[in-house]
Amino acid sequence: MDSSNQAIKRIPMLIGGEWREGATMDPVNDPYRNEIVSYQPRSTRADLDAALNAAVAAKSVIAAMPGFERAALLRRVSALLLERADMIAEVMSRETGKAIKDARGEVVRSQDTINLSAEEAIRIEGEHIPLDGSAMGAGKIALMLRFPVGVIAGITPFNAPFNLAAHKVAPAIASGNAVILKGPPQAPGVVHELTRLFVDAGTPPGVLNTLYGPDVGPELVRDPRVDFVTFTGSTRVGAEIKAATGLRRVALELGGAGQTIVHDDADIGEAATTCARNSMRLAGQSCISVQTVYVHRAVYDAFVEKLVAEVRTLKLGDPADPQTDVGTLIDERTAQRIESWVREAEAGGARILTGGKRKGAQLEPTVLVDVTPSMKVVCDEVFGPVVSVLPYDDFDAACATVSDSRFGLQCGVFTKSIHLAIQAVRSIRTGGVIINGSSTWRTDQLAYGGVKDSGIGREGPRYAIRDMTEERLMLLNL
Repeated sequence: MDSSNQAIKRIPMLIGGEWREGATMDPVNDPYRNEIVSYQPRSTRADLDAALNAAVAAKSVIAAMPGFERAALLRRVSALLLERADMIAEVMSRETGKAIKDARGEVVRSQDTINLSAEEAIRIEGEHIPLDGSAMGAGKIALMLRFPVGVIAGITPFNAPFNLAAHKVAPAIASGNAVILKGPPQAPGVVHELTRLFVDAGTPPGVLNTLYGPDVGPELVRDPRVDFVTFTGSTRVGAEIKAATGLRRVALELGGAGQTIVHDDADIGEAATTCARNSMRLAGQSCISVQTVYVHRAVYDAFVEKLVAEVRTLKLGDPADPQTDVGTLIDERTAQRIESWVREAEAGGARILTGGKRKGAQLEPTVLVDVTPSMKVVCDEVFGPVVSVLPYDDFDAACATVSDSRFGLQCGVFTKSIHLAIQAVRSIRTGGVIINGSSTWRTDQLAYGGVKDSGIGREGPRYAIRDMTEERLMLLNL
């Protein structure tokens, strides 16, 4: 098979440096046109065993590769990425229904993820531990050194299928590990194109292996040949992975409720515009998408008016159209689920100020008011183009409401008061607090991740590499 031929719609697995077609191939649908765009392999237990054996055999090869060579490999991947960015974006848009301008932005942005990983490959450091603070340690030398963990299983979602896969693969290889990448069933072509970049850049056989389909994920994370699991996805699946991995370490980037607080001293126009766009971008399919906005009662009406006006400017349409702002949900069933949550809120007294109508896999950008904290659109993760706005009177109480959520990924706080900003950071238990910005803010070098039901660990190349290496004590008795 010539895997570089874009006319070929049968996606292969990569196992041990060889392209392998699946015995069973499942269709992949364009959610906007409801057309089959490709076929992906349904990986089997035999495929999983072959991939694990290949990774185990290759882990010593990549671990022995000097840091400067791993960095050079990643830079070659980055250069190839820019050459193929438009093509990869088109694959992403067709598979996921993501607006083409957002798809291309994600692919180009992934160059940062890969280049940052290349930089970190040459600065993986240990530390010297002074022992002369006790009589027992005097005269001895202790060093903590870092080594790759071995075999990493990366499981990635559909909503940012290229960059989030890059956040698994690039730091893993930078730190000298072999990888098995299990891509999302909705976007296998995107994962395949990322894989081709690494193959064409000269990644040694077995260092990167790919599996697809719904069957092998649970077996992959349970297999003792896997030393570390890094997963981005739902809280439910994250909990299952945590239970299945036993004493092995994991990094889990899970769901969120996208809370943002807008105080009465904030720039209301800026806050409304930011919340409008960041609630609807990617059709709301981001774990840090703005979902719930708490607005001080003194500016509530003005904020809601500006928010609704901005949301109404967003164009819903064909993801392939460069003018489209909001594409589709990942499939019609997901759109139906979100629509049912909106209708349930409406039946409970909420009002729809704009949007709320569904056509196929698309849902109009929707703004809700008069919601209550117990409604699903507030307390659960919507993962769709829906934002709810609630008034508050007391800033401390608003912070406590955000902190008491079972989610703790990121929140935003709009205020001109440095006192209130620091107060929010100190009191809200969440992975990140974005001051004068919404919950939806991430740059790829940051330590990104959450607490509580939003996960364990941090992403960002430097922090991922810390998790993907293990410390080993070296004691010199002199």
